[in-house]
Amino acid sequence: MDTKTQSTTHITTRRHRMKIAFIGLGNMGGPMALNLHKAGHEVQAFDLSQPACDKLAADGVAIAASATAAAQGAEAIVTMLPASQHVEALFLGSNGQSGLLAHIAKGALVIDSSTIAAATSQKVAQAAEAAGIDFIDAPVSGGTGGAIAGTLTFMVGGSTAQLERARPLLEKMGANIFHAGAVGAGQTAKICNNMLLGILMVGTSEAIALGVANGLDPKVLSEIMRRSSGGNWALEKYNPYPGVHENAPASKGYAGGFGTDLMLKDLGLSQENATAVKASTPLGGMARAIYAAHSIAGHGGEDFSSVIKMLQKKQA
Repeated sequence: MDTKTQSTTHITTRRHRMKIAFIGLGNMGGPMALNLHKAGHEVQAFDLSQPACDKLAADGVAIAASATAAAQGAEAIVTMLPASQHVEALFLGSNGQSGLLAHIAKGALVIDSSTIAAATSQKVAQAAEAAGIDFIDAPVSGGTGGAIAGTLTFMVGGSTAQLERARPLLEKMGANIFHAGAVGAGQTAKICNNMLLGILMVGTSEAIALGVANGLDPKVLSEIMRRSSGGNWALEKYNPYPGVHENAPASKGYAGGFGTDLMLKDLGLSQENATAVKASTPLGGMARAIYAAHSIAGHGGEDFSSVIKMLQKKQA
């Protein structure tokens, strides 16, 4: 084999098999990491939750002892964490401890798929750039079903070159990849999307609850609205009424899926952003208040579609 052929083979091998650290193995992160593993990449995964690690290990994914250990020698680091403070603490450090950026190889790529404040993404990206590391924000939409099926939508903030570098990995986890703009733009697109989702879920829940209170079959009503002008994603794939969609969290006791407290966090981000840019989002503010009340009532750990419980006619 000549030098040129060896070089081409080496590039092809690297393109199809990378050493990847994946940190954050929750309802979304776990399936995403598994899809990268199934695609043939060498994945070292980590989460503070031992059950989350055990679940992924059962599927054959290697589990690292720590986030730092996972990142050792990794060409790409993918993170899926709950909130801004977790991302900032992981990469930049806290309580006098150095952050993960100090342990990532120069030239590596960081793909943060957490939903956080755009300002946090920009802050971490600036520190990464100073360390010679590429950083993009790439929050996702599509729910746990999309994470499992590898059909997520990625909203990417970063340079065109950084996106193209990340694309081969994103394509193993998602079906739609959008370049929203510079670093932070992905987060802005995501909070706009989730604000709309929160509003739609409340409205869908109100409509179904009203119909059921009048004696309508929730399946029949949902199908009528789905095929009419009220059709939306919740009616199509994520119905909040138990038994309408077999695989929706509503039919599984509102377990798994996207938690009420996570939706509340995202709605909070949208309202903070709206205040900062002086945008009017009255429905977003109302949805935030509704989800806050739902969380206070003890439903924070349930899927966000459980908000229908607030709106249903109480049984005598």
